Amino acid sequence: MIGFVGLGQMGAPMAGHLVERGVIVHDVRPEAVRELVDKGAKAARTLEDLAEAGLVELMVRDDAQVREVCAVLLPLLSPGSVIAIHSTIRAGTAVDLAAEAEPHGVEIVDAPVSGSFLGAHQGTLAAMVGGSEQAFARCQEAFSPWAGLVVHMGPVGAGTHAKLARNLLHFVAFTAAGEAQRLAEAAGVSLRRLARVVRHSDAITGGPGSIMLRSETGPLSPDDPLHDVYAHVLALGDKDLALALELAGELGVETPLTALAADLLPESLGVPRERQA
Repeated sequence: MIGFVGLGQMGAPMAGHLVERGVIVHDVRPEAVRELVDKGAKAARTLEDLAEAGLVELMVRDDAQVREVCAVLLPLLSPGSVIAIHSTIRAGTAVDLAAEAEPHGVEIVDAPVSGSFLGAHQGTLAAMVGGSEQAFARCQEAFSPWAGLVVHMGPVGAGTHAKLARNLLHFVAFTAAGEAQRLAEAAGVSLRRLARVVRHSDAITGGPGSIMLRSETGPLSPDDPLHDVYAHVLALGDKDLALALELAGELGVETPLTALAADLLPESLGVPRERQA
């Protein structure tokens, strides 16, 4: 039996995918529990009702709520049980809880997800799991109904480290999108038409993820197979960013991220700019 705590925008559809596997659900809102029970889940009136679950998944709001739930569950769960934390929390919280769980014979994994509520409904989320090999093996199959990708990132805390890095990219890109739209708007470009082009081309290229091919971030050796590819990307980026900055200057649009990208692009790609003769 799988337990699931937290039936909000993400947790409810995730738990819904587990109904056929057998899931017992808990939330402070009775109406959220009722919706899942109507689909075939079993209701846990209190956290204590989850004591028989061998795996309990948490999708609660924050670190404080994660700690509160674990404080109740750790003395109740049988040795060998796993608590999987899907909430985005501080990595140190999962590490602390793992130490608290050890005397009880319970394992903690931090397993935050990526893919938004759309992925939760479609069952295509990505899960980034931090924990032991044994705990990951327990979770991999259990997560499969709601996940399209389950990756073992490393020990406890590694899942959250990965989630924070992934979301850094997410929200910095959103900020860059705002800067790009301000430039386009000032130039008289339709933002809706530009958005169509961006979504279409990113669906083909993979967006920023398409450049994340290296195993480390240091400078690339000239004989590395990726060196010439990234050098070509740098040449294109230098040209296009310079043109964008020129246009921004002409239109009086502030583009601080573009200027920063122009400065940091060689370091980000791991290749130097060619020296001018």
